Amino acid sequence: MSDVSDLDRTRYPHWATVPTRWSDNDQFGHVNNAVHYFVMDTVINDWLRQHDFDVARGDGTINLIPETGCRYLAEISYPDVFEVGLRALGVGRTSVRWECALVRGSDGVPVAVATSAHVFVDATTRRPTPVPEALRPSLEGLVVEG
Repeated sequence: MSDVSDLDRTRYPHWATVPTRWSDNDQFGHVNNAVHYFVMDTVINDWLRQHDFDVARGDGTINLIPETGCRYLAEISYPDVFEVGLRALGVGRTSVRWECALVRGSDGVPVAVATSAHVFVDATTRRPTPVPEALRPSLEGLVVEG
């Protein structure tokens, strides 16, 4: 995972805003850590749908998540918003590794950095299949060198 103590927003080619909800706060008065994963998953899947990859379409290829990780840096509470930066750490033959920077909208403080991987698989056999060719250029456009 990246060091986001000095977050460089230009290292994340795609940004989205995700509101917190009243129900996201836990008994400690901040957004529960599990919500961070929902936020990351939402931003990634919205991005995929915007780039014409939608598992609901039923074209035979789906994406499964074999790995996730999250480093929590600061609290966020409702009614604040997450600003989420998305980039690809790498695009392989059958997979992509993602990184999301989650930032508190009210003051720009980094809240968390989260990673995950997607493996593209055949929907029936669940065996790895190549990254869809139509999607590959867009994914590669999310990779930031250096």
